Amino acid sequence: MSEFVLETKNLGISFGGLRAVSDVNLQIKHGEIYGLIGPNGAGKTTVFNLLTGVYQPTEGTFFLEGKELKRMSQEKINHAGIARTFQNIRLFNNMTVRRNVMVGLHNREEFRCSMAESLFRLPRHFKVEREMKERAVEILEIFDLQDERNTLACNLPYGKQRKLEIARALATEPKLLLLDEPAASMNPHETEDLRRTVELLREKLGVTILLIEHDLKFVSGICDRITVLNFGTVIAEGSTKDALSDPEVIKAYIGK
Repeated sequence: MSEFVLETKNLGISFGGLRAVSDVNLQIKHGEIYGLIGPNGAGKTTVFNLLTGVYQPTEGTFFLEGKELKRMSQEKINHAGIARTFQNIRLFNNMTVRRNVMVGLHNREEFRCSMAESLFRLPRHFKVEREMKERAVEILEIFDLQDERNTLACNLPYGKQRKLEIARALATEPKLLLLDEPAASMNPHETEDLRRTVELLREKLGVTILLIEHDLKFVSGICDRITVLNFGTVIAEGSTKDALSDPEVIKAYIGK
């Protein structure tokens, strides 16, 4: 097995004549919480879109545990072991909390039924349905959402909606979990609760996490290492403390 869960080599993309991201080289180890930060428009979400197949790189490539994923579809990349959340929460609002997590479980081989088994309600259909409900509740317990399992997702408070989106991504059993601004718009209590949850995912489940975040206090309190982007290029990388102290990073965030 590769030393790194994720490795990117000179990863980049151009749209027409505009180079949006260039020469991004990440090496994320098993069990790390790694930050990808930078000012608005730095290219952070573009990198996430490259890693999940939304965009195809025009330069460089990337590997998950040594397996090259360049040119794979979004579905195949997810099956390979990369899951993500989004800046703007994307839940099935009119489904229950448990059903939202079950959507993620459908990605896994052990929970699949043939069309005939589902159409004719054969015994395997009911067996899989029962097992999925049980597994969904187990995942919800990690996020302290089990009591809301029958609540519609749209009726959850904002902080719990964020946690539910992470729970749904976790249901796919990813090797690498990408969190896109998970603390956005959260109050201090919700942010602290999220920090404890993310650390729990690493400590108890061994999940490797790459996150984008503008809350630098959150980043400094949780990330082992970070890479800083500005205008699509890397301006600093390394330990969180050292990178945040880099003069180029300070300049990018607050100007000269």
